[in-house]
Amino acid sequence: MSLKKSMLELHRLGVEEYKEVEKLPVTVVLDNVRSEMNVGSVFRTADAFLIERICLCGITPQPPKPEIHKTALGAEDSVAWQYYPNTLAAVEQLKADGYTICSIEQVHDSVSLEQYRAQAGSKVAIVLGNEVKGVGQDVVDASDVCIEIPQHGTKHSLNISCCAAIVMWHFFQFTV
Repeated sequence: MSLKKSMLELHRLGVEEYKEVEKLPVTVVLDNVRSEMNVGSVFRTADAFLIERICLCGITPQPPKPEIHKTALGAEDSVAWQYYPNTLAAVEQLKADGYTICSIEQVHDSVSLEQYRAQAGSKVAIVLGNEVKGVGQDVVDASDVCIEIPQHGTKHSLNISCCAAIVMWHFFQFTV
């Protein structure tokens, strides 16, 4: 029988220690995500995979919010974030700063996630879209690549928090 690890055995960092640790050169961009709980979940996953920051854009809720905190469990305090009124402005700034813009969207010439590898040492921005409309077409047009998660069931999409976790794990495993 396996015993669960205690909190001490997990050796987790405190918030201030976390802020000082080297992060992956990955930024997550949330394009008009409406659910505070989805935003909180993205914060929590970003904390787990040492993502450098989150850009909250448009109508995306910003901390402090009770529903963000409920799912983030404090990760909104450890993960750096910025707000942009317009997602395209955030993407253009990231491009100017040398990031490869990777929108997670189903488009005609998308690359399947399992086939995508970022160049070693490159800076990547992962754009995740609205729960209903996805990533805005203007942002898709400004992207360097669109990546699609292969799916084989009856639904055409995943919840943004699930999608974010899958994509962050993909980038984490190939950059650590």
